[in-house]
This record gives sequence, structure tokens and C-alpha cells, in this order.
Amino acid sequence: MDDDEITRAAKAKRGSPFLNTAQAAFYIGLSRRTLEKMRLTGAGPRFRKHGRYVRYHIDDLDAWSLGERKKSASEEGDER
Repeated sequence: MDDDEITRAAKAKRGSPFLNTAQAAFYIGLSRRTLEKMRLTGAGPRFRKHGRYVRYHIDDLDAWSLGERKKSASEEGDER
């Protein structure tokens, strides 16, 4: 993601609540490809189709992120 996309994501957060896949991925700290894969499996945040375009609402990204919170690494099976 280049600086222009980061700037557009920041502006979108202040203006429109809808982000494209690259902006949404940056917003939640994932790669665009990871977010696309999660969309296919149903494991990711809610999304909407606006015509042929996929859009993520910031509220849905925030809600998904909150739902992914863990109290400890052991909840994930990660013993780091």
C-alpha cells in the first residue's frame, strides 16, 4: 500500500464510512490478500457489494476487530 492509499484511507475515515479492500485491510492491519481470502471463507468482517465493488463499513471493521479480541495467547493456541 503506498502513501496515496494511506492518505485516501485516512480521508475516507473522516468523510465516507466506506472503504475499499485495500483501505479496509490497512485500517485493520491485514494484507489486502488476507482480507480477500477471509471474505471468501466468511471469516472476515462484514462487507457490502456496491455494484461490482466490495466496500467495508468502518463500523463493521471495528465490530469485527472487537470480536477478535483475545484475553491471552493460549486462547489462540499460541504459546509465545
